[in-house]
Amino acid sequence: MIYFLDLAKINNRFRVEIDARIGAVLDRGWYLQGKENEKFCKHFAEYCGTKHCLGVANGLDALTLIIRAHGFGAGDEIIVPANTYIATILAITENGCIPALVEPDIQTCNINPDRIESAITPRTKAIMVVHLYGQAAPMEEVRRIAEKYRLKVFEDCAQAHGAVYEGKRVGNLSDAAAFSFYPGKNLGAFGDAGAITTNDTELYEKVKALANYGSDYKYHNLYKGVNSRLDELQAAILDVKLKYLDTDNARRREIANYYRTSITNPRIILPEVYDEETHVWHVFTVRTEQRDYFQKYLTEHGIQTLIHYPTPPHKQPAFSEWAERSYPITEEIHRTIISLPISPVMTQHEVEQVADVINSYQ
Repeated sequence: MIYFLDLAKINNRFRVEIDARIGAVLDRGWYLQGKENEKFCKHFAEYCGTKHCLGVANGLDALTLIIRAHGFGAGDEIIVPANTYIATILAITENGCIPALVEPDIQTCNINPDRIESAITPRTKAIMVVHLYGQAAPMEEVRRIAEKYRLKVFEDCAQAHGAVYEGKRVGNLSDAAAFSFYPGKNLGAFGDAGAITTNDTELYEKVKALANYGSDYKYHNLYKGVNSRLDELQAAILDVKLKYLDTDNARRREIANYYRTSITNPRIILPEVYDEETHVWHVFTVRTEQRDYFQKYLTEHGIQTLIHYPTPPHKQPAFSEWAERSYPITEEIHRTIISLPISPVMTQHEVEQVADVINSYQ
């Protein structure tokens, strides 16, 4: 079986270093807001090119805290891609804000900037872009619209660690950005973990307090905060793996390039790419009619696949109030999309086998 993602194989490459760092945490006996957290956040901010990085419990918390720190709430609207993973939208509704869903570009699956302005109303406060599947969204156009209407821009970078847009990494292209380090991400922890990056010092201090019970110093609470902190063990693991992120992303690009040049089956629609640096290929998605039949065919030939995502947010029971809405481009993507195996530990033989099996599909 060619696995979609072999996490054990990915992480065992770093086992000696990780064991040493975990041992140091255990010996130190300090498990929250300590040296490992400080070290990783410093290194990740430097990697992204931002002034600040705050470690939090997960990516959803990161998004939620960014919105909350800006003071947005009931009745405020935030523009968001209609085809994103539901977490992006939950961060908006968790703050009492209204998600304004915008259709994507069907070629890249990222938000279509040509459709943003028609979604702006007097209540619009921000645009939340999602660098979906690992490709940076069209930030130049998004920022131009945001400046015109005096809107904030936030990035959901959960799938795009290390992607570069016009010389800057994602996480450094907006007012504030959120990262998830869920185990399957390009930079993955051994459990849930997340981070916020920003160049705004005042915002950083506020989200830092909000994430720690609203406290700016011990037993003094400025805000009605929450408990969302990156623990020392996860910070240590992430700091080890960060050193190898660019190398791993380069391997992902090699695999993606092979797929894009070697998969020639006319029944398979390959993804579009702005340029090499903008995409880190968290997943390699293709589109095809009779997707379920295609997935069954690959399974029978020893190739594991996943679907990102089978049901769009506006068709989920959680948002039953949107059930009558129609977003045809989003629905077309969710109906036809499927993700092929891609990871830095795939062998070239496995990559070639995936392409060969797909080219034989009828």
